[in-house]
Amino acid sequence: MLLKTILNDTPFPWQLGFQNPGTSIMEGIINFHHDLFFFIVVIIVFVYYMLARCVYIYQDKKDNRKPINVTHASTLEIVWTLVPAIILFLIALPSFSLLYSMDEMIQPLMTVKIVGNQWYWHYELIHPYKGLSQYFSPKSKVGVNDTANVPSFSSLKSQEFATEFDSYMILDEDIKKGQHRLLDVDNKLYLPTRVNIRLLVTANDVLHSWAVPAFGVKLDSVPGRLNQTMINIKRASTFYGQCSEICGVNHAFMPIVVQSIDWKFKSEITQDLFNLIYPIFITKYYRPAN
Repeated sequence: MLLKTILNDTPFPWQLGFQNPGTSIMEGIINFHHDLFFFIVVIIVFVYYMLARCVYIYQDKKDNRKPINVTHASTLEIVWTLVPAIILFLIALPSFSLLYSMDEMIQPLMTVKIVGNQWYWHYELIHPYKGLSQYFSPKSKVGVNDTANVPSFSSLKSQEFATEFDSYMILDEDIKKGQHRLLDVDNKLYLPTRVNIRLLVTANDVLHSWAVPAFGVKLDSVPGRLNQTMINIKRASTFYGQCSEICGVNHAFMPIVVQSIDWKFKSEITQDLFNLIYPIFITKYYRPAN
């Protein structure tokens, strides 16, 4: 049981492996971990073999008191310098590729602003194309860098282009059957699958960290600063996370719950298609809660 990799979207008792990946980024992290683990095992076995070999050869034998002849080997020094360099190069290539993909922004169709508070999460959802396309379209007179006339979140909300809510942990006395203690919240974050979603993370008071292991996301929430990343959820599920920054006495009570919704479209979800289904998505999963 202890040596088995548990594939689950929630933490599991005595879990030693990763959670089942929900994004391509997390799949890349797991694959890189496995590749790195292979090199580590080979290096450890080789080093322990060399240590055991040295102990055996250079031990002080009672039947042979002659001094051991140690010579200088230039070829060996070249080999044990080049081999580690090659190994580091093989490790660096997938590492750089993974780091680059984690910071890449590929035409996000939806933006979620996440604000950390003591001690709960505040979410703001914005439909970028419907709410801002009139300001950044090719026919618009407003330039991309001209933000003077770009509307604020409050004005977009009044136009039904956005929604916002707070997410608190469910207390022990309010937990229902099937819910997870210290992990479930009153208001989940519902997100569509197979859509590029931009996450903007900040804080109001102290440092927080928005982390969902199945997404491969652990982003610091810093007051006065916006950190961003992008996710594309691959499957429908309920993903759990927690604040990963010691933010105060109730740090352990800031869980994160993301419910991914699969629209089951066989074709790729384009901008025009997303514009059509976004109002239905907001009405079904957010408006009734308000």
